[in-house]
Amino acid sequence: MGQQSVPIKTPSPRMQLGRRRSNLLVWCPRAVHHRYLKSLSRRTVRGEMAAALSRALKLPGKKGSDLGEYDPLTQADSEDESEEDDLVLNYPRNGLGRDSCLSVGSSKLRGGRSGRLVGAEDEAQEDEEDEEDEWRERLPSKAGQDRDDMAGVQYWSHRDSGRDRVGEDRGVAGTLGVAGLRVHSADAEEKRMRMKNAVRSAFFLVPLVCATLLVLLCAFLIPCQKGDLEKRLQWERALGHAGGVTPPALALWDVDGDSVKDVFLGVTEWTNDTHPSQGNKIYSAVALSAVSGQVLWRKVMWESVMYIQCGLQHGTQPSPVVLLIGKSVVTAVNGTTGKNLWSVPLKNIEFQAVLLPDLQGDSVPDLLIATLPADEALDLSLTLISGMTGMKLGHPVPFNLTGQGKLIGPLLHETQQGAYYILFGLGNVEAVSLRDIYFQATGKMPIPQALRRKDPGWEGLKKTNSSFIHIYRGSERVEFLLPLVAGFGNSHNNLDTVSNLNSTKSDWVLVYGSSKLSVLRQKDIRKEWTFNSGPIHSQPAPGHFNDDGILDLFIQHSANGIMQAQVVDGANGHLLWSAEFVCPRLVLETSAISTSTGRSAFLFWASEPIKLHKNVTKTTVAPGVAAAEPLIRKLFLLHPAYPTILLELTSTTDTAVTSAVSYQEHQKDATYITVSSRPTPESEPGARIVKSMSLRAAITKGQIVRLGESNKTGEPVKPGAFEVIKFFRRLSFRHQ
Repeated sequence: MGQQSVPIKTPSPRMQLGRRRSNLLVWCPRAVHHRYLKSLSRRTVRGEMAAALSRALKLPGKKGSDLGEYDPLTQADSEDESEEDDLVLNYPRNGLGRDSCLSVGSSKLRGGRSGRLVGAEDEAQEDEEDEEDEWRERLPSKAGQDRDDMAGVQYWSHRDSGRDRVGEDRGVAGTLGVAGLRVHSADAEEKRMRMKNAVRSAFFLVPLVCATLLVLLCAFLIPCQKGDLEKRLQWERALGHAGGVTPPALALWDVDGDSVKDVFLGVTEWTNDTHPSQGNKIYSAVALSAVSGQVLWRKVMWESVMYIQCGLQHGTQPSPVVLLIGKSVVTAVNGTTGKNLWSVPLKNIEFQAVLLPDLQGDSVPDLLIATLPADEALDLSLTLISGMTGMKLGHPVPFNLTGQGKLIGPLLHETQQGAYYILFGLGNVEAVSLRDIYFQATGKMPIPQALRRKDPGWEGLKKTNSSFIHIYRGSERVEFLLPLVAGFGNSHNNLDTVSNLNSTKSDWVLVYGSSKLSVLRQKDIRKEWTFNSGPIHSQPAPGHFNDDGILDLFIQHSANGIMQAQVVDGANGHLLWSAEFVCPRLVLETSAISTSTGRSAFLFWASEPIKLHKNVTKTTVAPGVAAAEPLIRKLFLLHPAYPTILLELTSTTDTAVTSAVSYQEHQKDATYITVSSRPTPESEPGARIVKSMSLRAAITKGQIVRLGESNKTGEPVKPGAFEVIKFFRRLSFRHQ
C-alpha cells in the first residue's frame, strides 16, 4: 500500500492577506495606521451593506468555473477604494527607505514577528502571480498596462476580503468609534494650531506696523510741522499811526489756546490823515494772533491805552483776564472776546497795576493802583481794587513825597519773613507796609491772613513817627529800580503769580545819578557794589554772561553819536564785555534770553560797530555827521561763548520803540516782537509796524560781525566761520 498522503490545510489567500495586514498594523507608522483604520471602517460598513443587498436579491456567490468567484463584497470594495488603498500601501515607497518597516527586502525583518511578516508577504506574492497569469490567458488582447491594472484589481479584492475578516474579528463598532475619535481629535488639533499661528503672527505684525508708523511720523510729519510753524511765526502788520518815539502799550499772553503767546497792543488812528487833530483820533486795544498776525478782536477806548496787563487769575472766568489801563479808567475784559468784565474810574493814573495777595478771601488776587493828581504834584495816592469785581477797597491812601525826578514804582516786595511792603518814590525810594496801607484804606480789623506776618528787621528801619522805610535817599536822583530777576523786562510785568513770584523776593538793580549802577541787598538794604559809566538811558537787562550763577547786567549809554554797550559782573561790578557802535541815543531796553547752554543771549539794537583796531580812535566819528546821515539800525545777538562776534539778525530803517520776547516750549524757540515807527512823507503821519520774528529762523540767515581781537589771553583770536555758524544754528531757547 502506498503511503497515504495527509492533506495539508493551506490557508486561503484571503486569510493570508488578513494575517499580512495584521502584521502590517504592528509595524506601520502612526499616520499610516490612522489612515488604514479610517479606510477599513468605511469598507467594513460598505461590505455589510453589500452583503445585505446580495442576500435580499439572492445573488449567487459563484457563477461558474470560467468566470471564477463572484463576490459582491469584494467587487464593491475593489472598485471604490482601490485608489485609497494604493495610497496606503505606496506610502513606504514614497516616504521610507529600504530599511523601513514596510520594505520587503529589509534585513531587520528576519526573526520573530518580522519573519512571519516576510513569509506572509511572499505567499501573497505567489498567489498574486498565479492570478495574474490567469487574467493574462483570459484577456490576451489587452496591453501590458491593462493587464497590470486588472491584476491590481484582483489583488485589492483579496486584500479587501482579508480586511473584512479582520473587521469581523475585532468588531465593527469599536473600529468606527476609535477612528472617529482620532479623526475628530486631529481636526481639532489642526484648527488649534492654525489659531495659535494666527495669534503669533498678529502679535508680531501689530507692533511692527505701529513702530513703522511712529518712525514715519517722527521722521517726516513733526519736522514739517516745526518748519511750517517757524514760517508762520514770521509776519508783519501795520496798525494805526506812529506817535513819535513814545512806546505804546504792549503785552503778551495766550488767549486762543495754541500754546503761543498772542500780542496785545494799544493803537492810535487818525480819522482824517490830512488834518490830524485831537478831536479825530481813535484809540483802541487790539489782540493779534502770534502765529499769523491776524486780528483776534479790537476794542475802542475813550482814551489812549497806557498799559496792558494779562494773566489775572479769575475764578468765574475760564478765559484769561486782560487789564486795559488808561489815564482815568481801569477796564478788565475777557481776553478771548474783548468783552467788558468790570471797570473802575480813577484820576491821573501814573503806573501799571501791582498784583497783591488775596485780601478779601475770594481766591482772586487784588490790585493796587498809583495815582498822582496834577494839582498836588507831591501827593501820591495808592488805591486798593478787588480783582474779582473791580470795586475799591476803602478809600485811596495819600502819601506826601519829598523829592524831584522820575516816579519810581510802585513795586511789591515780600521779605524773607513773609511780610509785604510797597516800594515807591519820586527821585528816591521809600517802602511802606502793605498791612498799614490796608488798615488806613479800610479801617477794618482783623487784618487778612496774608497780612498778619511782620518782619522785625524791616520794621526796625522805620524812622521815628514815620511809616516810611528809606530804601534809597540821596542827592542823586533815581532813574531805574527793578528786581534782579532774569527776563523781568521781557514779561512786561504780567499779572500772573509765576511772573511775580521771584520778582517780589529778589534784590534790586538801582540806577541813580544817570551814570551809577548798584545792586541793593533786600535783607539789609545795603549796596553790594557800585559801577560808574556814562549816562544810562535804558533799563538794564539781567542775564547770565559768565558761569558763576549770579545774574549780570547789560547796559547801554549814548554820548556824542556813539552808543556803548557793556556787560557788568553781577557778583562784583567788574566790566565783562564792552563794544561801541555808531548810533544816536536809543531809548529801547535790551532783551536777555536764556539758552540751552545755561547762559543768556542778549538782543539789542545798534548801528555799525566801531572795530577796536589800534589806528582807530573814538574821534573818528563826528557827532554831527553821525546824526545827519540816515541810519540803518540792526538787531544784534551776543552770546558769551563768542564775545568777539555778533550775529546780525535783521536790519531796518524803522525806529524800534518797544519789544518783547515770547517762548515756544515745544519748538525750543523764541519769538521777538518789535513795535516800530516807519517814516512816511511829511504830509502823512508815520505808520506803526508790528513785526514777529522767529529767532531760530533768523539765526540761520544771520550774518557774522567780528568786533576785533580779544583782550584776554588764552582765548582764540579768530574762531572759524564754520565753527561759529554751527554753534549758533544748534542754539535753542528756553524759559529761565
